[in-house]
Amino acid sequence: MRTGYLLSISSTDVVAGTEIATQEVVVEKLRIMDLVFDPGSIWIMIPLMLMLAYAIYVFVERLLTLNKAAKEEYNFMNNIRDFILNGKIESALSLCKGNNTPLARMIEKGISRIGRPLNDIAAAIENEGKLEVQRLEKKVAGLATISGVGPMIGFLGTVVGMVIAFHNMAANPNNLNIADLSAGIYTAMITTIGGLIVGIIAYIFYNILVARIANVVYVLEAKTTEFMDLLHEPV
Repeated sequence: MRTGYLLSISSTDVVAGTEIATQEVVVEKLRIMDLVFDPGSIWIMIPLMLMLAYAIYVFVERLLTLNKAAKEEYNFMNNIRDFILNGKIESALSLCKGNNTPLARMIEKGISRIGRPLNDIAAAIENEGKLEVQRLEKKVAGLATISGVGPMIGFLGTVVGMVIAFHNMAANPNNLNIADLSAGIYTAMITTIGGLIVGIIAYIFYNILVARIANVVYVLEAKTTEFMDLLHEPV
C-alpha cells in the first residue's frame, strides 16, 4: 500500500511538472514610444518632451555660435598691428567691421577710441566685452532651469501616480484589482524616469556650454590684452 502511495505522488508530480513545462510565458516587451505615450502619464511626458526638444535646440544653436565666436581670421591681430603702427586707423576699422566676431567688435571699439587716454580705451573694450559675454550666454540659463524643473515635474507625476494607486485601493478595499493598482505605480515610475532623463541631459548640455563660454572669454581677454600692449608700444 505504501509503495502504491509513493507511485501515486510521483505520477502527480510528473504530470504537474509537465504542465508547468508546457506552459508558454508571454512577456510583452516595453517600447520607448509606449512609455512616452502611455495614457496615464502622457500629460506629464508631453511637457518633458517639449523641454528636451528645447534643450537640444539651445545646445546646438549655442554650440555653433560659440564655435563661430572662437574663430579668428588668419593674421587678424597681425594686420591690426601693422595698420595701427602705420597710422592706418580707417583700414583697421574696416578690417574689424568685416569680421562679425566678438573679438573684432571689441577691437573695433578700442580702435575708435584711439587718441583718448588708455584707461578710457580699456574701459570701452571692457564694456563691449561684457555685452559680448551676455550675447554668448543667451538662452544658456534656460538649460539650468530645465535641469532642475525636469526632475521636479517627473516627481509630480510620481506623486500623482501613487495617489491614484492608493485611491484605487481605498475605493475597493474588499476587491483589490492588481491591474488598477499597478496602473498608478506604472505612471509614477514612467514620469520619474522621464524627468530624470530630461534633467540629466539638460545638465550635461549646460555644463558643456559653460565650459565652452569660459574658454572663449579667456581667448578674448588674451587678445584684448595683446591689443592694449600694442597701444603702449612707442610709434
